[in-house]
Amino acid sequence: MALLSVLGATQAIAQDQSSVEADTAEVATITVVGTRNDAMRTQMRSDNAVSVMSAEDLEHTAVHNVAEALALLPGISVQNTGNSFFGGVDGASRGEGMFVGVRGMNSEFTLALINGVNAAQGMPYSRQVQLSLLPPSGLKTIVVNKNSTADMDGDAIGGTIDFVTPSAFSMADDYASLSVSGRVESRARDYDEDGLGGGVSGEIARRFGQNDQFGLYVSAFYDKRNFANSMIAGLMAAQNDGGWAYLHSATNSAAGVNPDGMDQEANLALTSLNVGVSTGYTERFGGNFSLDWRADDSLDVYLRGSYAFAETQQNSTLNQFIQNRARVLNAATGLYDLNLTNSSVRVWYTTNPEDADLSTLTFGAVKRYGAWTLSPSLFYSYGGNDRPDHIEASMRNNQSDRYNNGSTLPYSGLFAGYDTDGYPIPLLTPAQQNLVNNSGTALLARRAGQRTEQFSNQQKVGARFDAQYDFDGGALSYVKTGVKYVESHRRVSSHDWTNDHFANLLGRAGVTWDELGLVEGYFDSAYPGLYNIRAPKVNHDRLVELFNQYFDAAAAAADLCYLNCNTLKGDENVAAAYVTGKWDMGAVEVIPGLRYEHTQIENTYWNNDVSAKRFESNSTEYNEWLPSLFVNYRPTSDAVYRASITRAYMRPALVQLGGSETTERGDNSITVTRGNPDLETLKSWNFDTSAEWSNAFGGYAMVGGYYKQLSDYMYDNGSTTVNGGANGGGTQYNGETFDRVTIVSPTNGGDGYVKGIEIQLYQAFDMLPGWLSGFGAGANYTRQWTEVDIGGGEKHRMQNAPDELANVKLNYAWRNLTLDLNWNYSGETITAYNRVAGLDYWTRPTRRTDLHAGYAFDNGVMLDLSVSNLFEDYSYWAHVGRNSLALSDVVNSGRTTLLTLKYDF
Repeated sequence: MALLSVLGATQAIAQDQSSVEADTAEVATITVVGTRNDAMRTQMRSDNAVSVMSAEDLEHTAVHNVAEALALLPGISVQNTGNSFFGGVDGASRGEGMFVGVRGMNSEFTLALINGVNAAQGMPYSRQVQLSLLPPSGLKTIVVNKNSTADMDGDAIGGTIDFVTPSAFSMADDYASLSVSGRVESRARDYDEDGLGGGVSGEIARRFGQNDQFGLYVSAFYDKRNFANSMIAGLMAAQNDGGWAYLHSATNSAAGVNPDGMDQEANLALTSLNVGVSTGYTERFGGNFSLDWRADDSLDVYLRGSYAFAETQQNSTLNQFIQNRARVLNAATGLYDLNLTNSSVRVWYTTNPEDADLSTLTFGAVKRYGAWTLSPSLFYSYGGNDRPDHIEASMRNNQSDRYNNGSTLPYSGLFAGYDTDGYPIPLLTPAQQNLVNNSGTALLARRAGQRTEQFSNQQKVGARFDAQYDFDGGALSYVKTGVKYVESHRRVSSHDWTNDHFANLLGRAGVTWDELGLVEGYFDSAYPGLYNIRAPKVNHDRLVELFNQYFDAAAAAADLCYLNCNTLKGDENVAAAYVTGKWDMGAVEVIPGLRYEHTQIENTYWNNDVSAKRFESNSTEYNEWLPSLFVNYRPTSDAVYRASITRAYMRPALVQLGGSETTERGDNSITVTRGNPDLETLKSWNFDTSAEWSNAFGGYAMVGGYYKQLSDYMYDNGSTTVNGGANGGGTQYNGETFDRVTIVSPTNGGDGYVKGIEIQLYQAFDMLPGWLSGFGAGANYTRQWTEVDIGGGEKHRMQNAPDELANVKLNYAWRNLTLDLNWNYSGETITAYNRVAGLDYWTRPTRRTDLHAGYAFDNGVMLDLSVSNLFEDYSYWAHVGRNSLALSDVVNSGRTTLLTLKYDF
């Protein structure tokens, strides 16, 4: 039999077009999805609202990974940056989609499954799953559940995405294939880097034993991409170096005070800028396997596994211009106008390496005994996201240490203008250009490196048992119940060490990167096509060698904070039970359900107060009742109308519950910053309605609306506290008495909502004569509105929730030729709340046009050409304030071309 649903969720299993339908007809819960038409029929037959990506859809994309492929479905947003060391422009400069959100929710609100198994969440400070690990190959179906029935996990406010791999019984017997591919990235070519890459993948399916009762499927893949992407980091400079100010200020202060009545966004000015190139590679490998045993007509046993590993080496070189801010009184207005003086010219080299892996294993069976269907299973998942050897170093003209007393360059006026597209153009003096163009000899070396070693992983192990009783006759179709238990173990550690300055270590002034052997040439342009300044090519291995030479291992081993401050340990156990049933009253289906989930969390963290210096622990318990009701009306086989009410929730990230404890002591007072084990879960009532129609000529249409009523809102804030504020105190701490103890820890926000509409259309023109019948066209569009209380009644748009999402698809298939043209649009979003300055961080809308062309020869050979981001649109643009581009981070990752040759045996 084909792949069985481990968790009892609505699942769609892809099947090769040459599969035999009889092989899957025995199990009613299985839907075979190989083509777009199959996917549309699956969506209509489902009990809940789903979007399905078929095997054909996956083969006809032009993307880096499955995260980007999912963006072609309605209501799906893809983020190419996350939090922690993936945050902002650093993560975005890799140039690929990483995380997926459903229906306006952050990716943490989305539950990821592989063959029904909960994917471990290896990210250090969040519940995200890095889906860029998975290539767009080796999968047969991706099912996006927009809402959850009672037999599905309840911690999925946004939705549940299930990645389904094949089995030998969902493919033609004795099937095998081998693919080889080559790729080139255009932005790397702009830097005169090769930008080349490629990969190989294969799969095999065999049935054996008496009456072919055993089935074995195995797939494997390997690929590598080499990238060199351009990055402008004005927002980063504003955050890290104070590189911003008001053009006109009410006071004579550096950043200034926005005058009353003046548009705050229009008054922003960029005073510093980082610009450069991020180079590196991502190397991935892994595979899937499935072993099935059809013991007899009543018993099926299966063992399924998946594994994916990705190593990324990402090295970024940024030219930095840091201007001192000053003011000149404007007698006419009475305001202080910005006038920059003195400039620090710098180069900063920073790396963002990662070793990430994700694996799942499940063993289960389906036993049919009369009217009963019993489904036990055991499962395991491991996820890791390590940053094993991040290192950074810099040089500058005004380096000061025991041997150098560097000076800044004189400067006067404003720092940046803007071209017609909104890109910042720094107004550099000849002296600044000379320093940056010859930085290896003209700038002074700073420290002998700073290294961070971060390791994060989670393991999940669990068991599940489902039992369904099917009634013969009457309105009640079935009753289903089940239990599930999952144990999760999370471990995070982070060690950070900074060496002394090179001059102090060598005992002399004037040390440069050139003489240290750190510069091995230059990029002719830091940002080709925009800036005419050079950027050095850094010898990474030499920097690592120098860091290790001067690293004081003994001092580090004696530093308790270095060893323990960023160590987090969390154990999370979830027990669940549910009951559901289905009443089938002709054209009307009614599916009520009730689920209960009990969560016990134990966290261990480091208390770094001078009176503690020890590991401490806390615990949290949650109990959630999750009712659901689905009503479907099917007047004909070509139409279905749906309405549902469901309850869902999301548990806080473990770092918010049990983050490390730090203190700041004053005059007989103390401020304590720590996690909050009393945080509430974010909860949501979900209301969905939709109508779907199909026709006999490959046409499909869907119109839907949704509304989510949220309470106890929380948002993703990386490794810092969410809604951090003073929320407790007293006079006692660690046995000491103070006049005032202030506790700062995360808190829940208030209520909020997400509401939206979805439209999906597709029509194949099979009814047309001859070659015209090969045409097809489709589109989907999502419009949504969000509002959340982030704390204290402060209302904002929801984080990472695009206001609009759209796709337009044109395809052609005639005889052996296929052509696909896809256009993707994702609207503006808020990426972070800036409660201090009052101006949130936003991203501009992104657009991407992809082209795919394929030709299948008669001997089993297929040739495919895919071009992603055909017109080389920017892939990321973040800025301060909704309507201002003054302080912007921009990434241009260019165009990717992939040529694949596949042979089916």
